[in-house]
Amino acid sequence: MIDVQNLKKSYKSFQAVNNSNFHVKEGEIFGFLGPNGAGKSTTINILSTMLKPTSGEVTINGYDVTKHRNRVRESIGIIFQENTLDEKLTAKENLMLHCKFYGVPRLKRKARINEVLEIVDLKDSVNSLVEKFSGGMQRRLEIARGLLHYPKVLFLDEPSVGLDPQTRAHIWEYILRLKEKENITMFLTTHYLDEAEISDRVAIMDHGDIIAIDKPKKLKQQLGGDIIEMTTTDNEAAIQEIKANFDVVDVSLKDDVIYCKVENSDAFVSNFIKTLQTPLTGLDIRKPTLNDVFLSFTGREIRD
Repeated sequence: MIDVQNLKKSYKSFQAVNNSNFHVKEGEIFGFLGPNGAGKSTTINILSTMLKPTSGEVTINGYDVTKHRNRVRESIGIIFQENTLDEKLTAKENLMLHCKFYGVPRLKRKARINEVLEIVDLKDSVNSLVEKFSGGMQRRLEIARGLLHYPKVLFLDEPSVGLDPQTRAHIWEYILRLKEKENITMFLTTHYLDEAEISDRVAIMDHGDIIAIDKPKKLKQQLGGDIIEMTTTDNEAAIQEIKANFDVVDVSLKDDVIYCKVENSDAFVSNFIKTLQTPLTGLDIRKPTLNDVFLSFTGREIRD
């Protein structure tokens, strides 16, 4: 559904996107993960025809994004990070305006509006002013608007940014329900690692380069083992002691927390607690996350 080959975008001497190659299958949720400035927004702007590439080839639904821009736009829907609704209009008026922009046939508009509002549970608010909606309701209405013209691909640019955790969870219920019902291909950017976990595959991008693409589970399996996070009365002394006396894959210090990567925490921890001379003040054991994957590839965390 999306095919990107040797994509580059430069601004004079600055390379925003550097020779990207990836594809997205029909019906797939494809996560695009990386910090601000990684090149994610530039890539999405090219894919959605809002920006011309310096070089490379990009097709969406079989259409070239530079040669067949209108065909591409007919094939995609976009949920922007910022609210782009007209808050002085009702939900119905916002959707009707979008129907006109996208050439939805006049006789089909009412039924289509009812259909998308039902998907996001907003049928009872069809005639309410958007300015009276909560943040979660506005985001759901934006999702509904992006579906009006039956897009083949839905771009979700930080779809739950600024929402509380409960509303975020509800938004994802609607998105996943939509994937099952409509088989829409979804291209997701997010800073939230739990959201990226929902993706069928994830691309990790940093400084304009795509440095890894795979299923979230497989990316985490590449790291292997468990992560032990601990605090002590003397972290520097503890690190020296760990390096000298214990079999660990890696040990590092960040924000006064020691991170140890070990092959098997069950076999490691009981002996470690008994043997470590530096007093422990806290200890936690967990499996690797996508943030650990990013840290392994780049030497820094996504939030950095």
